[in-house]
Amino acid sequence: MEQDNPKPPVALIVGVTGMVGVALTEALKKPTALGGPWTVYGVSRRPLPTWFPSSQLDKYFFFDTFNQETTHKILSPLSSKITHLFWLALQVHEIEEVNVSQNSTMLSNVLNSLTPSPNSKLSHVTLQTGTKHYMGPIFDPTVSTQLVPHDPPFKEDYPRLPFINFYYALEDIVAASSYSKSFTYSIHRASIIIGASTRSYYNALLTFSVYALICKHENYPFRYYGNKHSWEHFWDVSDANLLAEQQIWATTTEKAKNQAFNCTNGDVFTWKMLWRVLSDVFDVEFVEFNEKDEFDCVDFMKDKGQVWDKIVEENGLYETKLEEITCFGATS
Repeated sequence: MEQDNPKPPVALIVGVTGMVGVALTEALKKPTALGGPWTVYGVSRRPLPTWFPSSQLDKYFFFDTFNQETTHKILSPLSSKITHLFWLALQVHEIEEVNVSQNSTMLSNVLNSLTPSPNSKLSHVTLQTGTKHYMGPIFDPTVSTQLVPHDPPFKEDYPRLPFINFYYALEDIVAASSYSKSFTYSIHRASIIIGASTRSYYNALLTFSVYALICKHENYPFRYYGNKHSWEHFWDVSDANLLAEQQIWATTTEKAKNQAFNCTNGDVFTWKMLWRVLSDVFDVEFVEFNEKDEFDCVDFMKDKGQVWDKIVEENGLYETKLEEITCFGATS
């Protein structure tokens, strides 16, 4: 006979307003969610946007986990309740040493607030990282030209690259803490994430969509701003809903404990193929990539904030600022 869960799990999602945070909140609250019924707490650095399904959250906190005192003050009283930590938070800087310092500090502050008490209930930590694990700090100009990434398809047991990487630092923190503080963990390495959120720096699909809308509004050609290799070669993506389901599965499956998992949709595409789709969806003219045509999209978009404001107003869209919802530097 089925029995009620004697200790209903309590999840803390740090980075709850991001693409995976939204999907994870909704997935945990489904009646069919593994290990449930779940109580769900959420954390982000800013108040919840109006579009967020706030009714799905049992508690919500907005504070900066980089602040040790504030983090301890808010989370320590919850250490006897929270059973699962889902770490989706991310601070992005060009220099990888800064990424290591800031992201490590945030994660350590949260873990140190939830685990010291003898009444701590934390049993599992889910850590989301990405394929930069296999590629190295590709956005850091001081080392990017020296990188020799692993060949795809990426495998979870590939050795670490000999470069500083904040993903490595976070994994080491979780592994060391789990050994001394008696909780298990799982690592989830995503590809390019697609999902719904206005609070995600790496929301590539939203970035391309905004770019297409601006090109249409101003009658600009919808030019691809990557390189020939990325235009012609295969890529994959990770759907936020799929990531959420994998993370819930890992928290409730004994054989998944203390393991790392890649998580992609499994199908592949070329940007040339996707660019045609975007051109059709947004009714802009498809432009064939020409590597002789020098085009800096970051520079092109830096003065388009007012154009986006007009598009938002004219179409009655949720009010956003261009710099808050696009990541042209990361998608170049």
